[in-house]
Amino acid sequence: MIAVESHLHFQGMVGMGESNAHMGKRQPRSLPTWTAVRAKLVDFDRAALLDLIHNLYAAHKDNQLFLHARFGLEKDVLESYKETIDRWLWPDVLRNQDTSVARAKQAISDYKKAVGDPASEAELMVFYCERAAGFCSDIASDDEGFFNALVRMFERALMQANTPPPLAELVLSTG
Repeated sequence: MIAVESHLHFQGMVGMGESNAHMGKRQPRSLPTWTAVRAKLVDFDRAALLDLIHNLYAAHKDNQLFLHARFGLEKDVLESYKETIDRWLWPDVLRNQDTSVARAKQAISDYKKAVGDPASEAELMVFYCERAAGFCSDIASDDEGFFNALVRMFERALMQANTPPPLAELVLSTG
């Protein structure tokens, strides 16, 4: 009975009894949205916003990377993203590391959110393709899913490289 009660407590149904616990499903809680967060931030003064950003910066390495990239604080903004791509597409097999196409792609997506420079994004995509192809060649891999991801990324890189910049960028760079 103790196991049942602790399970019911975990499900938020303590006191309902064993027979009533499975009669209805719990309604999923709605998660807060950006709108709710924004409504709270509106009341923050400059010092409070700086403190919040400082706390986010200290909380996780990804937040640090985002802010460094956004503000161009590193000599080579792409270096950290390339290191992540390299880690997940050309792992150290002697250290038993796995590959992860998803994590390598996430580095490109993270860069796009932080900076969004199309030419640099295309450079990361090409780097992705170089590392994936090199790893496959190095270990003589024939993983069809890995190759398909490589081909799709190469297609994206070509599309990105062949997309002209917005007219506003052209006007600003020539004017």
